[in-house]
Formats: sequence, C-alpha cells, structure tokens
Amino acid sequence: MRLANVFHLGVKELRGLARDPMLLILIVYSFSLSIYTASNATPDTLNRAAIAIVDEDDSPISSRIITAFYPPFFSVPRLIDRSEMDRRMDAGLDTFALNIPPNFQRDVLAQRAPAIQLNIDATRMSQAFTGGGYVQSIVSGEIDEYTNRFRGATALPVNLVLRARFNPQLDKSWFMPISNVITSITMLSIVLTGAALIREREHGTIEHLLVMPVTPTEVMVSKIWSMGLVVLVASALSLAWVVQGILNVPIQGSLALFLAGTALQLFATTCMGIFLATIAGSMPQFGLLLMLVLLPLQVLSGAMTPRESMPEIIQNLMLAAPNTHFVILAQAILFRGAGISIVWPQLAALFAIGVIFFYFSLRRFRRFLR
Repeated sequence: MRLANVFHLGVKELRGLARDPMLLILIVYSFSLSIYTASNATPDTLNRAAIAIVDEDDSPISSRIITAFYPPFFSVPRLIDRSEMDRRMDAGLDTFALNIPPNFQRDVLAQRAPAIQLNIDATRMSQAFTGGGYVQSIVSGEIDEYTNRFRGATALPVNLVLRARFNPQLDKSWFMPISNVITSITMLSIVLTGAALIREREHGTIEHLLVMPVTPTEVMVSKIWSMGLVVLVASALSLAWVVQGILNVPIQGSLALFLAGTALQLFATTCMGIFLATIAGSMPQFGLLLMLVLLPLQVLSGAMTPRESMPEIIQNLMLAAPNTHFVILAQAILFRGAGISIVWPQLAALFAIGVIFFYFSLRRFRRFLR
C-alpha cells in the first residue's frame, strides 16, 4: 500500500463531498441545529404545560390553588366552565383540567376529605407522567398552608442527604447535547463512507479506479481516513462551539482523549459503512439498510437507556458493536472526567472491533470491485 495513493484518493473523496450540497447540509445540521434543539426541547421535562381550571367553589382556597400554577412548569391557568372541560380536552387544547367542586373550602375546613378531579391528556406522555405528581404536590401544599396557616416540612424518620455528582443542578439539558454528538458521529461516519462508495458506482468512476495502478486496500483506506476526518473535525467543532460555547454545557474530561476514542470509533463505523454499501445496489437500498442497522445500534448501546436495564443476552450481544464501547467511553470522559486509566478497556475493544470490521469489509470490497 502506497501512502501517496491513499492521500490523493482521499483528497478526491473530500472534493467529491464538497460538491455534494445535501451531504454538507446534513453534516452542518447534525452537529449544530440538531444538537441545539435536542438540548432545549427536553421532552421528558414539564415545560409550560397547558392547564385549565374549573372553579366551582370560588373561595379563597381555590384562588390560592389557581395562582399556584405558573411558568415555567405550567402555562398561566385558563379558567373555564365545566361544560367546556371535555370539549377542550377532546380538541387537545389542555393537557390538564382541574375541577374544584362546590363547597370545597367548607369541606376542607370540616375535614371531610373532599375530592378534586384532575383530567389528564395521556396522549402527551412526556408531560402526563410527570405532570400528575406536580399537580398533586402543588394542590396539597396550598391546602396544607391554608389550613395550618404555614407550610411545614414533612418530618421523616431518616434524613436523606442528596449529593448529585457530575450534574449538581440536575439539568437535563446537559445530557442531550453530548448524547446527540455521540449519535451523529456514528450515523454520519456510516452514511458518508457508504454514500462515497455508492457515488463511485452511480457516476461510473469505479471502473476508472479499476484500471488505475491502485489496490483495493488503498481505495478503501482513502475513503476511511477522508470521511473519518470530516466527522472528527465536525464533532470537535461541535463540542467546542455548540456544546460548550452556545449551550454552556461543561465538559469534565480531556477533549483530546475523547477525540482519540472517536478516531477508533470512526475506524470501525466507516468500515461498517463500506460493508453496507457493497451489499446495497443503490442509495435507496443503502437507506433501508441504515434503518435496520442504526436503530439497534443507538437504542441498545446504552445511549438512550442504561445497559443494565436490558436483558442480559442483549447486553452480551451488544458487546460486539462498537457503539456500546464508544458510549461507555464518551460518557465516562465527557460527563465524569475519566482518564485513560479508566477507559483503556473501551479503547482496546474499539481497536479490536475496528480491525475485525476492516478485515471483513476489505474482503467484501475486493469482491465488489471484481
């Protein structure tokens, strides 16, 4: 393998990528706007949930309950009639509808344990699951404060001291940007290398390569280093400008160590992209294969849910995927500030998996060129 050929073929791939506006837009979007929106959307957080209240009591205690709901968790409550409650819920205008019955304050002061009806639109799952507990806590707090003339703390037999490490403010927006960077690295490395090879076939330039004094190894390595370099630079800029600069998410560990692990991840996933491209006959077929490969890689790697919550057989099978080790490595470095003494098993696993993927991809690529 001649390094000069590998270099010039890689430059050719970069020039081809520069002339493809759709892939360039995908790269920029994946490492900028996608990460920013993921940080601010946070669908599992209660944010300005729409709530309507039917006040049939019109008492001081019901007024206290109404004024207790305010942004950022809830929008300003909308006072409606009882006849409007079901219609607005059916139309999807309200996520929560609270009905305070007549004589509610009188029954509370008489200790008759009156009931308040809370209707929840369960189709809005992210808000419905957490919002019910918020509403119950707010209503109970206001009633206790009104009846006792003060809001006393609940006396517990054991004092539990909470120590939140790595994210002291429990800010969920810290997790999503870095997780999206990890996801984009895997997705784009497979897409770019696969698209580069399919582009050669569709444009007819693969036949030109066959008559040139280059080997299949040189062609494959050129695609790996060129597309891997693009993703590596894009991820570094995204972490520096978007994650740290715009979103102000702190990175605990060494960025250089993370990029070293990213390079090993790219070595494995770019080989995977070439392997899939040799199976697919066109870009539509390649897109279908991506759906079959990317979804299990992302869902079962531990990026979305902890691996410990998965069946043991899935945990063992996913050890053969580079994503599993990369997610462990990235979270340990970026979230917990781990050093090489902690993440070296993941680095070694990524290197071994990359070598195996390279071997099988090269064999398949040589058959593809014949």
